[in-house]
Amino acid sequence: MKKEIIFNLAVKDLDKSKAFFAALGFSFNPQFSGEHSVFMNIVDGIHAMLLTETFFKSLIDKPLAQAKEANEVIICLSCESREEVDSLIAKAVTAGGRTPHPPEDHGFMYDQGFEDIDGHLWNLVWVAPQA
Repeated sequence: MKKEIIFNLAVKDLDKSKAFFAALGFSFNPQFSGEHSVFMNIVDGIHAMLLTETFFKSLIDKPLAQAKEANEVIICLSCESREEVDSLIAKAVTAGGRTPHPPEDHGFMYDQGFEDIDGHLWNLVWVAPQA
């Protein structure tokens, strides 16, 4: 089995979160999904398990951080172009997310972030091939 990245995110409403990420173009694998979790394909080799807060709490022995109040991580995804960054940001905002800051253009690198409906932070970045 090849190595892949799978991270877990606690969500308040599994159906709403699934609809949010579907609007961004992510797909889901029903074989690894159930009543309390959904396996989300982001890109080849990178996936997320969206877990209901109750199920997520059953897997840990400390309090669950509320992502709308505090963040421990920013998930960063590379994009193939500036246009892809802008397109995904627009889709995230249309689906109910928000942008915590305007895009940053450094010439060789372009990025912007969004907060999903549960408060998790995502950053989208394009880096020029020659950088």
